[in-house]
Amino acid sequence: MTHRTARAPSASGARSADRGGGSAASPLIVAIDGPAGAGKSSAARGLAARLGFALVDTGAIYRAVALAASRAGIAFDDDTRLGALLPSLRIGFRAASGGGEGNGQRVMLGEEDVSAEIRSPAMSLGASAVSGRPAVRAGLLELQRRLATAQGQRGAVLEGRDIGTVVFPDADAKFFLTAAPAVRARRRHDELVAKGQRVTLEEVLSDQEQRDRDDSQRAVAPLRPAADAQIIDSSDMTLGEVVSTLAAEVEALLARRDGAG
Repeated sequence: MTHRTARAPSASGARSADRGGGSAASPLIVAIDGPAGAGKSSAARGLAARLGFALVDTGAIYRAVALAASRAGIAFDDDTRLGALLPSLRIGFRAASGGGEGNGQRVMLGEEDVSAEIRSPAMSLGASAVSGRPAVRAGLLELQRRLATAQGQRGAVLEGRDIGTVVFPDADAKFFLTAAPAVRARRRHDELVAKGQRVTLEEVLSDQEQRDRDDSQRAVAPLRPAADAQIIDSSDMTLGEVVSTLAAEVEALLARRDGAG
């Protein structure tokens, strides 16, 4: 069973990953950014599965930090205590057996599977809050880069809000996935209801609007498309169509790189 995990470094430990100068031995990095509810997670899972790439769900990493902070009684804006918490956390991903929550990938906090617990509306807002804290963002940069560039990987798909602008500004492929606010809220509501959560569409839309404001207005790594990202509006696209669009671009990159090698 595949299990990729790493201890979150201290805030002072973040450093840029060695991309090997774009050599053929370096994993091809795909960045998928976008607002909440745009379908990034589903598209990233589908793309990684189709290409045989590793999947690094950065949103799940921030959700795990929010969960750990909540359990420890640490306020989401307490930079000092959040920074002290990070080195003790072991966050990673484990391949699921038989599917289920996470659609083939479990989120691990130490040896505990927190895949379901981190997907609650409270942890969605918590993730948005902690992701805006400088100590947390700096402390998790190295972890995200290390998971994506692990030896033996052909490539990695990362999804989040600042992958193409901050985490991997030199990513080989950058996409910004978006959709109309009403479409995004409906998708998220359907997802939560399918998991047995009792929440109204109005509540989901309200939480989404709050997350959009928090993510776009935060001082550290605000949500925005990278200048060289391909913007994809998935409002009228099926998941399969989105994955096929992304895969076509990445497969073309792979063909060019393999040909050049």
